[in-house]
Amino acid sequence: MSVDKQTEIEAAVFRRLLKHLDSRKDVQNIDLMILAGFCRNCFSKWTVAEAEKLGETIDIDTAREQVYGMPYSEWKANHQLPATAEQLEKFEQLSKK
Repeated sequence: MSVDKQTEIEAAVFRRLLKHLDSRKDVQNIDLMILAGFCRNCFSKWTVAEAEKLGETIDIDTAREQVYGMPYSEWKANHQLPATAEQLEKFEQLSKK
């Protein structure tokens, strides 16, 4: 398989993952962090970092809008719930490891 084809497949898989996450707005970022160690915000930060490695500039707000499909402030206002005490406790325990 060519490098171009591999990159095309990987990009399609990433877009599919973002679409899946978009369809599961009920899954909060803190839940993703607790279970998987990454969340939608991580994708945004990774986008900025990988762009920089390639000599490109993408600001965090643009990266977040690509990941969330809307401005981050809008997503937070419409879909992000306050973290529960249980979620915060689990997250804190994982942060100490």
